[in-house]
Amino acid sequence: MRSTVGWLADRPGSPLRRVSFERRDLRPDDVAVRVDYCGVCHSDLHAIHALPETGDAELVPGHEFTGVVTAIGPDVTAFAVGDVVAVGNIVDSCGACAMCRAGQENFCAEFPTLTYGGTDRHDGSATLGAYSREYVVRDLFAYPLPAGLDAAAAAPLLCAGITVWEPLRALGVGPGTRVAVAGLGGLGHLAIKLAVALGAETTVISRSADKADDARRLGAHEVIVSTDQRQMTAARNRFDVLLDTIAVPHELGPYLGLVAMDGTLTQLGHLGPVTVQAMDLLVGRKNLSSAGSGGRPATAEMLEFCAQHNITADIELMPSARVNEALDRLGHGDVRYRFVLDLSDLS
Repeated sequence: MRSTVGWLADRPGSPLRRVSFERRDLRPDDVAVRVDYCGVCHSDLHAIHALPETGDAELVPGHEFTGVVTAIGPDVTAFAVGDVVAVGNIVDSCGACAMCRAGQENFCAEFPTLTYGGTDRHDGSATLGAYSREYVVRDLFAYPLPAGLDAAAAAPLLCAGITVWEPLRALGVGPGTRVAVAGLGGLGHLAIKLAVALGAETTVISRSADKADDARRLGAHEVIVSTDQRQMTAARNRFDVLLDTIAVPHELGPYLGLVAMDGTLTQLGHLGPVTVQAMDLLVGRKNLSSAGSGGRPATAEMLEFCAQHNITADIELMPSARVNEALDRLGHGDVRYRFVLDLSDLS
């Protein structure tokens, strides 16, 4: 076994604490990665809040990270010690089902192995995440980090970035497409950058005008204030694709009203129960979809695209010792637009 150090949560509301724990010995197709930078995702916050009050469960969060390969298994040919890599929220899959064969490991019929809070497919152990100094991962689920991408600012691409990239590509977004992004946060700001780089006419929908300047700095062509009924009415039936990245429960009706005939609203932010009126879909023959993470081909494609267009996340970088501050501020929406932890203070 390999010893490492990380930040562990064992009950909701309690601060994460620094602990030593064990990683598995390398299997033939594994790589060991020294974790340098790990993004802080809303999913981390949800997972911590979902822990039992009894303290019986232990969780090391973190599922969007970059780092350097420090060791490889004997069957690994795609990586060498010293390579800079990126890893996302999926670290294994069955590899045999129709979804895996189609390059959609994120929809694996046997459920993909998650970077943390998952179950290892070989020994049944619980996976522990990348708020830690080392991670051991199957080589197929590590990606070369293209030269020129800042390793800290690239870390959120492996969760927030791929989450918005897959639907943009699946829905054929490109020149001539009218795209709206609802919510300007960790997902939303990357959706804007990617949609603009794909050539789409891109609009941001926000509850207030406070982020209008930021939206335009990110490349948006227009901002619609969702609390301004005049603006919302003027934009009815306008957008071919609407990416809904709002992380809290909300009504979909007003946003479906902005979707053009045969257009699609893709629900990405809030993944809990939603209520939809059939008439909101019927009038205009509108579509409602969702997406989650991405498969291996799409992830590799996204990283290359981001390198070509110099796209990374807007981040606030902080030492990992301030992880509890980051989580608290994230819970209050006090971040523009992604916290990233520097794990070097765990050395």
